Amino acid sequence: MEDSAPILEVESVVKSFDGVRAVSRCSLSVRGRTITGLIGPNGAGKTTLFNLITGFLKPTSGHILFQDERIDGLPPHRIFHRGIVRTFQIPRELKTMTVLENLMLVPPNQVGEQIWNPLLFGFRVSRQERLIYEKALEVLEFVDLVHLRDEYAANLSGGQKKLLELARTLMTDPAMILLDEPGAGVNRVLMRKLVDNIETLCRELGITFFVIEHDMDLITRLCNTVIVMSQGEFLAEGSPEEIKQDERVLDAYLGGQYR
Repeated sequence: MEDSAPILEVESVVKSFDGVRAVSRCSLSVRGRTITGLIGPNGAGKTTLFNLITGFLKPTSGHILFQDERIDGLPPHRIFHRGIVRTFQIPRELKTMTVLENLMLVPPNQVGEQIWNPLLFGFRVSRQERLIYEKALEVLEFVDLVHLRDEYAANLSGGQKKLLELARTLMTDPAMILLDEPGAGVNRVLMRKLVDNIETLCRELGITFFVIEHDMDLITRLCNTVIVMSQGEFLAEGSPEEIKQDERVLDAYLGGQYR
């Protein structure tokens, strides 16, 4: 796994807002079939970088390649179809729909979405819906939310919503998942489930994870490699233990707590 080729490459990317650079000449890469952490203080540009990778923002300059093809400037739905999905710091569940419905809406290009298809191709629509339903139940079983399948998503706890976010990404058979602070607001029990799920998905399905996180204990347990950003720029890369001992990182981000 450590020798796998890069699946994502960020090359000299700049993103400016009214003359202020949120990301400045940032270059980094993420190897396939790994769990890579992205750390840095608030304002370091981490979430902006995720927004650039997933098409929510367009770079001012620079290139982003995914599986050796440029994706910078593509709209989010096209990047989604390339196999990159993400979660957000604050879960964006569909509150008035059930947990199961939240998953069944995710798969793209559903036959029943076309207005005439349910009338003209009812069998095809029903067959696809059944397959999606069965897959959704399998995913909910995997993340241990199947017992809440008929619960409204708004009624889940913060940790359960994070698991639901992960479950929704799995409905797309992604190549890469970007997780924005998956540990925020999650209790220890649900965090163990989340970590176990991520490790299993990487190990058994080969899904690549890129994870923004402030909890260094979680980063240390979860990540193969850690990338550090400072003021919108790449600062350092290494194993969690190497990063903890890097003087630049200790001084700039961790406040010396690991000295």
